[in-house]
Amino acid sequence: MYRLIIVAVFLMMSKSAIADDQRIILQSTTSAQNSGLYDYLIPFIAEDTGVVVHVVAVGTGQAVSNARNCDGDLLVVHYLQDEEEFVKKGHGLYREDLMYNDYVLIGPSDDPVGASAADNIDDALIKFVDQDVTFISRGDDSGTYKAELRLWQRININPQDLRQYRETGNGMGSTLTIAVELNGYTLSDRSTWLAYGNKKQHMIVFEGDPPLFNQYGIIPISPDHCPDTELSAAIRVTEWLLSEKGQDIIASYQVAGQQLFFPNAR
Repeated sequence: MYRLIIVAVFLMMSKSAIADDQRIILQSTTSAQNSGLYDYLIPFIAEDTGVVVHVVAVGTGQAVSNARNCDGDLLVVHYLQDEEEFVKKGHGLYREDLMYNDYVLIGPSDDPVGASAADNIDDALIKFVDQDVTFISRGDDSGTYKAELRLWQRININPQDLRQYRETGNGMGSTLTIAVELNGYTLSDRSTWLAYGNKKQHMIVFEGDPPLFNQYGIIPISPDHCPDTELSAAIRVTEWLLSEKGQDIIASYQVAGQQLFFPNAR
């Protein structure tokens, strides 16, 4: 209801006032950027809303921090706890589900730990205990890294205790490159993996378990916290992305014939 009230207020603004806001900064994740989604969406957004979107692609934690520091007008990330706290503390106006995909476990095609034979992701990760096999983690403040830690916590394992656990401190693309070069494993969002061009002999060795679900949310930055935010333009872009047309265009984005994101706005 709060979101609908905000949107209604801005729909009543004069056309001249709305026309003043033509550019916004979108703080978002490397996963959405690396997948090519924004390069695909931005021309449609500009054509329909008149707003030019500039994307700053970093890990979810950094994106939230940037938005909290008023370096942006709109936020699209994928870690619900951080998103809800961001809105609760008054940094964002509201949060809505935008789209989802899932995480996948990537590894060498010969799969030395046998993760592909696991019944669920818990069993797949347990196989790394006492194994001399490299596991490459992003090790940053991203949504993917936080999701990975949550999966280790489910089975009461501290990944730092694994023999060959390595953190890159980099984005998903760089982390995948290191995992491939070291013949190791890593957890990736599916979209970045599908768009990644240096797979060599690596493949998805485990997928499809409910704990691997990966939800993205969208949040306009609050003008109460950031008075200079381009709010009317940010709301136009938000509502376009949440609209039937925007959701259909998100669904139409494919790489190698595969859909990367699944829209689920309410």
